[in-house]
Amino acid sequence: MAGILFAAALAAASPMAAPSSAEAPGADPAIFVVHDADTTIYLFGTFHALDGKSAWFSDRVRNAFEQSNELVLETLVPEAPNREAVAHAAQPLSLTVAPSASFLATTRMAINAGRSQGMHVANGADMVLRHFAEEEGKSVEGLETLQSQLNMFIQLPAAPPAPAARPAAGAEAMTSLSKSMAEMQVAWKHGDQAVFIRMLGQLEQSSPETYRVMFTERNARWADWIRARMQTPGTVFVAVGAGHLAGKDSVLVRLAQLGIPSARVY
Repeated sequence: MAGILFAAALAAASPMAAPSSAEAPGADPAIFVVHDADTTIYLFGTFHALDGKSAWFSDRVRNAFEQSNELVLETLVPEAPNREAVAHAAQPLSLTVAPSASFLATTRMAINAGRSQGMHVANGADMVLRHFAEEEGKSVEGLETLQSQLNMFIQLPAAPPAPAARPAAGAEAMTSLSKSMAEMQVAWKHGDQAVFIRMLGQLEQSSPETYRVMFTERNARWADWIRARMQTPGTVFVAVGAGHLAGKDSVLVRLAQLGIPSARVY
């Protein structure tokens, strides 16, 4: 969910037209590891919606996953719930303020842009990992509750009003965002952090508050969680959006500041 909203925030800011990129048939997304004498935690940057065309869950990622006893995601979102499930799930959730209309509009735009590239949440790395974990009987938990994520989305500032534009401007913006999301997907499959670092910088410049709420504060909390989890022996596979493992305020940087070095798994 946060990955889609990240793209939406970029759309609300100033999405750039991405150059076309040729994809290799396979995929090699980035994965990192922190460990001490009796605890190993793999940190895998996910892409929340994928086109399902590349086999990324193999080799290093699959080996790390199979060595792990538990899977930790950003949050556990109910899958295709029926009406009764929605009623029960909705009871503990409380929304006192609704997200802004402009924010909802950019979110829908991001979802549609992804779909135009054949990208769906069902193919996303988070969903694939969760299904494998459940099939293998691994423990699955979330770093955040669904309520806390909803509260975070409500805090995000509204997009600034757009200036009057030509009728074709909306289509041009959608095309630009579609290209940007395709570029991010290619970068993710190749384990290329540079694209995410560039777009994070663009987001921070365009909306410092959105960047702070979605990345700086959450990355710090997650690094604290990892530090605490290091006190319990075992092997854990932590999977969060790739943007959280890139840039100057990443989870990896926060861990280093806490005295916990990380290494990329090659």
